[in-house]
Amino acid sequence: MGWLTKFFRGSTHNISEGQYHSRPAGETTWNEPSSSPVVTDFLSDFNNEDIDRAIALSLSEEEQRKAKAIDKDMHLEEDELLARAIQESLNVESPPRRNGSANGGNTYHPPREPGTTNGGNAYQPPRENGTANGGNAYQPLPFMFSSGFRACAGCHREIGHGRFLSCMGAVWHPECFRCHACSQPIYDYEFSMSGNHPYHKTCYKEQFHPKCDVCKQFIPTNMNGLIEYRAHPFWLQKYCPSHEVDGTPRCCSCERMEPRESKYVLLDDGRKLCLECLDSAVMDTSECQPLYLEIQEFYEGLNMKVEQQIPLLLVERQALNEAMEGEKAGHHHLPETRGLCLSEEQTVSTILRRPRMAGNKIMEMITEPYRLTRRCEVTAILILYGLPRLLTGSILAHEMMHAWLRLRGYRTLSPDVEEGICQVLAHMWIESEIMAGSGSSAASSSSGSSTSRSSKKGGRSQFERKLGDFFKHQIETDTSMAYGEGFRAGNRAVMQYGLKRTLEHIRLTGTFPF
Repeated sequence: MGWLTKFFRGSTHNISEGQYHSRPAGETTWNEPSSSPVVTDFLSDFNNEDIDRAIALSLSEEEQRKAKAIDKDMHLEEDELLARAIQESLNVESPPRRNGSANGGNTYHPPREPGTTNGGNAYQPPRENGTANGGNAYQPLPFMFSSGFRACAGCHREIGHGRFLSCMGAVWHPECFRCHACSQPIYDYEFSMSGNHPYHKTCYKEQFHPKCDVCKQFIPTNMNGLIEYRAHPFWLQKYCPSHEVDGTPRCCSCERMEPRESKYVLLDDGRKLCLECLDSAVMDTSECQPLYLEIQEFYEGLNMKVEQQIPLLLVERQALNEAMEGEKAGHHHLPETRGLCLSEEQTVSTILRRPRMAGNKIMEMITEPYRLTRRCEVTAILILYGLPRLLTGSILAHEMMHAWLRLRGYRTLSPDVEEGICQVLAHMWIESEIMAGSGSSAASSSSGSSTSRSSKKGGRSQFERKLGDFFKHQIETDTSMAYGEGFRAGNRAVMQYGLKRTLEHIRLTGTFPF
């Protein structure tokens, strides 16, 4: 089963900071030329008719000056003063504001400092031939201005004098731009976003940066600055890539990694079992007998009753491996075989009594030798101990199909056909258990079985139901040729032609029907 590798990219944005002085958003800042108070007062009463009249008076006086040479020096001084006043009126750029000014209706007089209007860098429009609009005569702006203002995106009030923040396409009072997680103002230069909400970088990391489900720490970034982590394809347990090589154990049943805050149970053969899987684990041969009866009833319901009495033994890993070596034929699921259908006479060490728990270890494992004698084509079925009931049952259903094929005289089949149809029966049994939602009455009758204990508590736990889905998912996604591809080919045949016709076709041809 392939594990998933995922990458996660963070979120960083910048804040633009500025100063706002109660000026409408679309207003352009101009530099007003400085002038003496006398000229300013004079210009404030000037209008277009005054200018025309002044020009006419100037021309009239010029004609009089040519005709008469009286008081030449005095008239020349008056002409120069009048011409200078007209030029100043044409070049004026920022007339006084009345009844609509930016500060509430009072006339606004910007500060007269060289090159600035508000103490900062001012925008200077291009000027040609001494005018502000490309050489044409400048018409003074009307006195009525827009009353629009900038509103804070947080409190929706007007932003007056002082500092403001520009970010997320809006402007904010500094105290109104707040973290969506902790509700405190964001004063940092950088912030993070999720959706349309801003966050402190630390709050964003706490909220969205993935944490390892094993060590509970933030998953570190890789050499490219990306957050890389592994995830189980079914449980979606996230963990740091380093845990794959640092000896972190996995549960031998559900494959989840052991979290640091909890300890898995150590079985005497070195396997580790999580506490959830331990809750329904089948630990000795006698405890497995009710489940064995249930599987036999399942086969009877399919009109595939096994007539012969075949011993069922729960064994340790070492005993299973030794029995596998003594078998002359058969196909085994690597890297670990958890069930075996024997055809040879052997002596097998079986678990006689449920071991005692001491802390997180299995203690006092009691076994006894069991001599297998050949009375038919099958001498025994061996199952690895310490696995949850649903996994034990699916393995047992698989091995029972091996026994059924041999007892019915099916010729030697290819690994993908034989293992594939055995996996189909295991898959069918798990599906029936998931559909039923609880164990059979036969399984419930044993006071010593874990099935009995769960039934008395009111049915299978939520985790056990999830575990059934996982074992079903394992069969469906197996990547091996015999167990994986063989199952998918056999399952397609059964879905299309039914189990009975598929088995008949296998008996006649040794292949699946297509």
